[in-house]
Amino acid sequence: MQSDTEISQGTVEFKVDERGVGIIEFQHPRSNSLPGKVLAKLADTISMAGQREDIVVILLKSAGERAFCAGASFDELISIQDFETGKKFFLGFANVINAARKCPKLIIGRVQGKAVGGGVGMASAVDYCFATKFASVKLSELAVGIGPFVVGPAVERKIGTSAMSSMAINATEWYSAEWAQTKGLYASVSESAEAMDAQIDELVGKLCKSNPQAMSLLKEVFWQGTDNWDSLLDQRAAMSGELVLSDFTREAINKFKAK
Repeated sequence: MQSDTEISQGTVEFKVDERGVGIIEFQHPRSNSLPGKVLAKLADTISMAGQREDIVVILLKSAGERAFCAGASFDELISIQDFETGKKFFLGFANVINAARKCPKLIIGRVQGKAVGGGVGMASAVDYCFATKFASVKLSELAVGIGPFVVGPAVERKIGTSAMSSMAINATEWYSAEWAQTKGLYASVSESAEAMDAQIDELVGKLCKSNPQAMSLLKEVFWQGTDNWDSLLDQRAAMSGELVLSDFTREAINKFKAK
């Protein structure tokens, strides 16, 4: 049975400020986890913002002062009873990554706290990512019997195969924000959210005065070689959708929920 607590809650807010910054903020009471409803809204909002002429640059953030994103909704994962439902859930992450990849606007990420699984994928899918020293990262999927298949291409593109495989294999280990910065996931790590926001404001102010066409062309250059991601991430979602039905994975997820 699905739990209303985790599956039906969560929102995505969107606004445009006076400078032309499209601000997308997602939230969920359980450490900004990502049920399917939030994932779908995120993908649609990123795509919509990318097409608006009054938007120059996009800022992607989550609500609250602690966790940036706890990744997949465990309640929704454990409720999956068939392959099609499982694949559809993991396609939610694929759709967010592909929406960010195809968006013609530069996307700036704001990571104020810990990022797990799909949260690491989101941080990897933005074009420039700010973080605080509290923004440690973990790819926990293998620990619950799956694997970071859908987010893997985005993470690997950002930090390289060696660093991504280390995170994927040592799935219970937290990697510090400083480590993530040395690998290229974060462009900047600040001592506090206030210091991070000051840096974000400074860069966004510069970007709002930059040539929109040049930024769009830069984005195309940055993402060259990813044209196959629609089919690739679809295949990866199928892999995860099958694994989530296994007895091993269901037992592992229940153990994590019980902690």
